[in-house]
Amino acid sequence: MSRPTDKKTLLALSQINYKKLILFIWELSDSQKQTDFPPGTMNRNIRDVLAHLYHWHLMMKSWYEIGMKGQKPDIPSKGYTWKTVPQLNQEIWEQYSKVPLREIMSKLTESHSEMMELISQHTYEELFEKKKYPWTGTSSLGAYFIGATSSHYLWALKLITKSYKKMK
Repeated sequence: MSRPTDKKTLLALSQINYKKLILFIWELSDSQKQTDFPPGTMNRNIRDVLAHLYHWHLMMKSWYEIGMKGQKPDIPSKGYTWKTVPQLNQEIWEQYSKVPLREIMSKLTESHSEMMELISQHTYEELFEKKKYPWTGTSSLGAYFIGATSSHYLWALKLITKSYKKMK
């Protein structure tokens, strides 16, 4: 499927890509779930990838809550710019490096549900009209949700499957 351009597709593709990701992980053995990926990626294992997704959900929720109050959120995060996202992602990796996979999966399940609920509360126009909300700049609210859900889940699935293919 291509990038969502309406609410129904955004919700559907977010759910589909999330389920594909989770089902792929569930089908792995416990040992495989704990195995580090081959060198070359910052996110070294499944826990790291899921923690990354979870934290970006938290950031999206924060941007949304602040922005919808008419304030300007720190995007991507306080002290960071889009150019310094690699450093932000490194900080996220460090923050969750000792959190067990089971805990991360639980947190991600909850944050995914929160993202779906937020998306569901909006009309097509609210999601896809560019510049509708000052805090989204020249983009649309939907574009932010796509980045935090459907396309981010697809990135995660591709990273994990690519890493496991290299290990075989």
